[in-house]
Amino acid sequence: MRKVAIIGAGPAGIEAASILAKNGIEVTLFEKSETPLKNIQDKAFLFPNFQAAQEIADDLSGKLLTDGITTAFGVDIADIKWQGTEWKLIDAKGQTYVADAVLVATGYQVFDAHRKEELGYGIYKGVITSLDMEQMIKHGKILNANGDEPKRVTFLQCVGSRDEKSGNHYCSKICCVTAVKQAIEVRKQLPKCEASVFYMDLRMWGQGFEEMYRTAQEKYGVSFVRGRISEAAGTFDGRVQLKSEDTLMGLPLKMTTDLLVLMVGMEASCGTKTLGQACGISGDYGFIKTVAPHLYDNDTGKPGLFAAGTCKRPMSIWDSVNDARAAAIAIKDYVDNLPPQQ
Repeated sequence: MRKVAIIGAGPAGIEAASILAKNGIEVTLFEKSETPLKNIQDKAFLFPNFQAAQEIADDLSGKLLTDGITTAFGVDIADIKWQGTEWKLIDAKGQTYVADAVLVATGYQVFDAHRKEELGYGIYKGVITSLDMEQMIKHGKILNANGDEPKRVTFLQCVGSRDEKSGNHYCSKICCVTAVKQAIEVRKQLPKCEASVFYMDLRMWGQGFEEMYRTAQEKYGVSFVRGRISEAAGTFDGRVQLKSEDTLMGLPLKMTTDLLVLMVGMEASCGTKTLGQACGISGDYGFIKTVAPHLYDNDTGKPGLFAAGTCKRPMSIWDSVNDARAAAIAIKDYVDNLPPQQ
């Protein structure tokens, strides 16, 4: 039986593992964390239908029970090498594994908001990230720095994305719609709270997303301000004072908010960068580079080495799952055409 190693137990890794196992291929799924799906577990509800993230995580976790899948949690694959007829995987402890093909699905990490010192994350308690807000929404406790319900919540787009200072010129794709989703959730839980979103331009690119943006304005009264926040500072009463510019009006703007939510973008994970460099498939910004975006987006140009999901670029969950399905087809085609085993 052919063996495939998958590195990363996120949506892409699990989906590909399930499909391959159902097609009679032996799969070992490696994950450096002790549990799968960490980036989904951090979420409350997912756009565009506001489905509970835990429901999606449970559905995906159930696929790990597919016959033919062996999981290896707490195993950090540090290097992979081609040895003529198979791939050799080496973990951080020096243990080795072999496989006929490898799928890199090492995912992403969020931008570290501490790198934007002018926005005060880690300095002022009223400045939080979009992940912090997800946890507040998830547990139904949206609170300001003083432990009270906020009267005003402000969201700032493109923190760590489309930003020359941080070195990330690309769009992280999901931040715009995440801010709209979170603003709606704030208004649902706290109807008397004002919610506003500062943006460069809104990229509501998916089916139903433009409608959700309009719903945020018309039904929930969310305000949208085209402008950048240049500086955040704490006030004596635990609030956050913002300096900005309304670029539609061409006027400077000052306001005070109870919570400033930084919409942090996606970056290549440490595992993605490490394996990309080790295999010579590292692309822009440390993401995995594939052969071509249209027809060969899962192929790395190395025999039997494939990539799927957000290790390649920012993607939504459904993008990652569909990309994993395409990768599984490519991997099955590859192993089916290998010379007969001795």
